[in-house]
Amino acid sequence: MELCIEYLSKAFGKKEVLKDISFTFTDGKIYGLLGRNGAGKTTFFNCVNRDIKADSGTVSLVEDGRQRPLRAEDVGYVLSTPTVPEFLTGREFVKFFLDINRDTPFGAEEIDACFAMMHIDPEDQGKLLKDYSHGMKNKMQMLINILANPKLLLLDEPLTSLDVVVAEEMKELLKSLKDGRITIFSTHLMDLALDLCDEIVLLSHGKLEVVEKSHLDQQSFKEKILMALRENDHD
Repeated sequence: MELCIEYLSKAFGKKEVLKDISFTFTDGKIYGLLGRNGAGKTTFFNCVNRDIKADSGTVSLVEDGRQRPLRAEDVGYVLSTPTVPEFLTGREFVKFFLDINRDTPFGAEEIDACFAMMHIDPEDQGKLLKDYSHGMKNKMQMLINILANPKLLLLDEPLTSLDVVVAEEMKELLKSLKDGRITIFSTHLMDLALDLCDEIVLLSHGKLEVVEKSHLDQQSFKEKILMALRENDHD
């Protein structure tokens, strides 16, 4: 399976954020979308997800040799600031989602397994989501998107504000779930991208560029990325 981006462009007034991007992402990998703050990572995600309309270009999936437009049900999108129904408890939220999405791999009888997967303790499951910490809300947002079993999972800096333990749990979970889907993880933190991702893609000045990771020790790889970002900043 492949996600094909062809000639994607987006401008806000005179500011060109995405410039005629063409790129192919393949399943079974976690891609690190690395860029400085303001580089356009969220805009790229929003155009792919069709939350905002691109000025030009197409986004499609290729499955079994057949290409078709990307559909809303193909995409899971985890926002950097979690949005959850705060009037529900954690358990009510998961049960409601499973009740209305019966084609997911999980059933309502597996709610306990869902919470166990996210390391959410039983005493927290009955709390209202409004009383959850930011990290716990982030876990719930991640859980719902995983339960939807999307072909494409977009992660917009979801680990940046989490404590060390929760962030490590989420990284291991994402690694275990990457087979059979395309995962794109945006971040401005190089160490996080290196630790989690199979491939690194730079977004700078509206363009995507792969930085080859193989056969490079960690320090030289970091220096290569920093050099590319500095060069692009002075274009």
